[in-house]
Amino acid sequence: MSQPQVYLDGHFVSPEDARIPLDDLGFMLGATVTEQLRTFGGKLFHVDEHLSRFGRSLAIVGLEDAINWQALAVAAHQLTSANHALLDPADDLTLTIFVTPGIAPAVASGRPTRPRVCMHTHPLTFAQWAEKYTAGEQLVVTDIQQVSSACWPPALKCRSRMHYYLADREARQRQPAARALLCDDSGHILEATTANVLLYTKGSGISVPLAARVLPGISLAMVQRLAHQCGIAWREHDLTAADVAAADEVMLSSTPFCLLPVAALHDQPIGDGRPGELFHSLLSQWSAEVGTDIAGQALRFARR
Repeated sequence: MSQPQVYLDGHFVSPEDARIPLDDLGFMLGATVTEQLRTFGGKLFHVDEHLSRFGRSLAIVGLEDAINWQALAVAAHQLTSANHALLDPADDLTLTIFVTPGIAPAVASGRPTRPRVCMHTHPLTFAQWAEKYTAGEQLVVTDIQQVSSACWPPALKCRSRMHYYLADREARQRQPAARALLCDDSGHILEATTANVLLYTKGSGISVPLAARVLPGISLAMVQRLAHQCGIAWREHDLTAADVAAADEVMLSSTPFCLLPVAALHDQPIGDGRPGELFHSLLSQWSAEVGTDIAGQALRFARR
């Protein structure tokens, strides 16, 4: 095999043959439930937790019966193993899973309208974040808000992310290379685009937004466990931009990069504007647990 495979509706196919009709509701309405995993050493990380979250998302939209979970798990490992074999053994992949409701019934014209199930991989795009382990991320609170829970539950991980695109576009117009920090209509911080937010204050520990109001992050749960092992307090409560600005350290967690430090909010430094001791400690523990120098790997393969 000289090119990566794609899994589509129970079959392994070439990328050229991974075709979904344009009148599928995933394209027509953006009605796509998705999940993203990554590998360490070519092996999927926390796969059970990711599939469990994926199942909860599918149940929210009534597509839980579209999946043969045992077969999907086996296929995910097979696909990842085959595609990782095309890389340097020290490199790693992201695995994306998505399900759409299928062709819109109004235009089906007799064609089957069953849900479509797809998995595909891509080498991790380390260049997007490799330098940020040392330089830190820049955050900007934008006028674009997080989607209200009256639209869909925060626990639903889906492809309908136009608000992320618009928020990051606004953030970068204000400050190049910044990432958007999203609030609700009361001004409470919820998430950065594609990442959970953590605030650390000496003496009181780590603070995060209320779990019921944000996507349950698999990486966030990992950080919580590592923090617990260090004896660091963890609490959930409403947070504001002022809380972010006053924190000793701010971090972002997400599946591809695991954990990143935040250097500044609105171009004003967080702490001394450099990655803090807690960040370094947590990332070191994470690296030791997975047997990979997370920041070192990113720097090595950022220029692939």
